[in-house]
Amino acid sequence: MDSSKEKKYWKKNLKYLSILLCIWFLVSFVFGILLVDELNTIRLGGFKLGFWFAQQGSIYVFVILIFVYIKLMNRLDKEFGYNN
Repeated sequence: MDSSKEKKYWKKNLKYLSILLCIWFLVSFVFGILLVDELNTIRLGGFKLGFWFAQQGSIYVFVILIFVYIKLMNRLDKEFGYNN
């Protein structure tokens, strides 16, 4: 594999990581801490939405992001020929 192809692979990998980490930051910090008072005006399953994001939502989103990353990386590996 040539150097330019490896650089493209890692550039795309870092793009995926950046996007997924931004989503996780948004859900866990912004929704769970900064916007908790505004979100607490909404109820989800009998619980205030801000509380839900702080206690469980960020964990669920993190687990979902792990599976999304696996799917994206499998696709990226196939695209660049790393799927032996």
